[in-house]
Parts: sequence; structure tokens; C-alpha cells
Amino acid sequence: MGHPSIYPTGATVYRPELAWSGYTIYQAADLGALLVDMNGREVHLWKGLRGFPNKLLPGGYVLGSTAERDPKYGFQDESDLVQVDFEGNIVWRFNRYEWIEDPGHEPQWMARAHHDYQREGNPVGYYVPGTDPKTSDGNTLILVHKNVHNPAISDKLLLDDAIIEVDYAGNIVWEWSCNEHFEELGFDESARNVLFRDPNTRFFGDHAGDWMHINSMSVLGPNRFYDQGDERFHPDNIIWDARESNIIAIIDKRTGKIVWRLGPDYSSPELKGLGWIIGQHHAHLIPRGLPGEGNLLLFDNGGWAGYGAPNPASPYGAKNAVRDHSRVLEIDPVSLEIIWQYTPTEAGFQEPLDSYRFYSPYISSAQDCPTAIR
Repeated sequence: MGHPSIYPTGATVYRPELAWSGYTIYQAADLGALLVDMNGREVHLWKGLRGFPNKLLPGGYVLGSTAERDPKYGFQDESDLVQVDFEGNIVWRFNRYEWIEDPGHEPQWMARAHHDYQREGNPVGYYVPGTDPKTSDGNTLILVHKNVHNPAISDKLLLDDAIIEVDYAGNIVWEWSCNEHFEELGFDESARNVLFRDPNTRFFGDHAGDWMHINSMSVLGPNRFYDQGDERFHPDNIIWDARESNIIAIIDKRTGKIVWRLGPDYSSPELKGLGWIIGQHHAHLIPRGLPGEGNLLLFDNGGWAGYGAPNPASPYGAKNAVRDHSRVLEIDPVSLEIIWQYTPTEAGFQEPLDSYRFYSPYISSAQDCPTAIR
């Protein structure tokens, strides 16, 4: 099959009437955190700053990390979470979650952070009008890894996901570990059987099984459901999603219990209208003040994920849910009605997108940047 000899680079599509003009920050491999404008021009580079992801804060501050743990001994573990100023100076750091002694490396404290974190003052980590994350104080929620043994799940070592809250001085003031809530996750007998035999170890060799792979978490923030008396949606509660198990859930911050859940099984009559959510990312409630506020917004990746009964695509029941396209979903989290969706394979790429629905933790407005770079 032939391949083109010319590949478009830079900003290849920019339709100002459909896009909110601002800045985009992303991790430029081997370079650092790169800020570009809507025309793809470099605005600023925080050289050497890693991002899993990077996030902008008011005043030109950026969150990221300085190093990754040796992949021979860990999977997607960032050594720390740091806040740097516009010149790249570290003004805040957290790394004291676990003391690590990897062969061939100096023993050190690590955060083992991965995928997501949120600074107090903003529920979701992207720009929300009138809602600014704190830069010189406040607590931070961090998604971290920990290795655990839990024979109720598997006889193999598990790479578990935990959510910790740290104050500005770096003290851990709250912690939630996923494996401790296994009975609340809704796995049926066939899924439990698959998990026990292989908690997703096939990609990681001798490493622990990445059984859930939580890839996003955020506080709910003010919302209409709590205003109407539904305690499940308390603004301090935390929503997360797990890519390998097809689960989206809300934790009661006070008790740690799961009080709302979508998945892992989508075959019930009340969920058939949704279809199967597979390998999703960035499930969160749209913040107050934005179109669709209170609705659940997520990127339903498709591909393959989940545990359960074997089928032709999964003879052993691992990654037994399969779909060959992605979609974006906006869902009423109480009625579970789809309010809006975009499926490129069905709608076609020529259809204009409602740009407001494509919020991302990597995109921020000019209001997040210092005056010097406007």
C-alpha cells in the first residue's frame, strides 16, 4: 500500500467561527511543555518539564513532573508533581507518597502520579469562567499507583489506583484505594473469574496487573442534581473512570463508598440506549456556567476493554468488549439519556462540531496565561 510523501504539519484546520481563540499546552516529546496559539505558533516552552498531562494555572504557572520512574520497575509512574513559574522555576513539589528502592537507582521518594490531578479552586482542570485554581495555597487531588495483594481479586500482584489529597505543605490528608472497594464495582461471576486468572498483566511482563487503569478523576463541583437534593452529586464527591474495566463511578468523599456507577455491564434494558462504553477517557460533569452544565461528558474511545464471558473476539474473556470506532457522549447522569453525541464514522468528518463540548484538560483560554504572552 502506498504512503504519502508529504504530511501536513502545524495548524492544519482553524475555523475561528467555530473555535474559541486561546492557547493550547501539550507535551512535546523530548522537549517539554509547549504552549501554542491557534495558528500553531510557539508561544512558550517550559524546557524539560514532563506532562502526564501538563495543566496551565493563572499567572503563567504550569503543573507537570520532572522525571518518570524507570519503566523496568514501574508502569506510567511519574516521580513527582511540580508547579513551575513562567521561567520554569519549581515553586511547589509533591513526591512523598512511596519510598522507592529500584535496582540500579538511588533510593528516593516518589509520587507515582499518573494521568490526572486537580488543584483546589477548579473542579475539572480546564478553563471555567469565574473558577480559578489556586496557585499559592490549596489542596491537590492526585491519581497515583500502589502495588497491592488482594486475594479477593487475584492471586497475582495488582497495580492499584489510588486517589490522594495533599495540602500545600505536601501532607496527605485523604486517600482512597480502588482495590478496597472491589465488591462495589459490579463485576459478575465471569468477570471475576477472568480477573482472578489474569488482572491485565499481558502488557507488563513481570509487573503488577493493571486491572482497572483509572485515567481521570475530578470533583463534581456545584451542579443542579445536588441542588435538587440528590446527595450522590455532592460538589465534593469525586468522579473517575477506568479504561480497562469500562467503569465510570462517583465516590462519596466523606465515606469513600461508590454511590453512583455506570458499567461495567451495559446490557441491561435501561442502558441499551447508551450502547457499550469501552476504554473511555476523561469522564466528568460539565461545570456550572458552561453549556450542558451538570451533564456527564466523556470520550468513549472504543477499541477493546473489559472482563467477562468469552466471545469470538475474546476467547478467554479478557478485553471482551470490542468496537472499531470512537464517539463523544454527553449524558444526563440521572436519566442516563444521551443528550448529544458525535460519532465520526456515522456523522462524517464534514459535519461542523459543537466546539464547546470538546473541553479538555490540555486546553486553556488566554485568561490562564500571563499578560506578557497575550
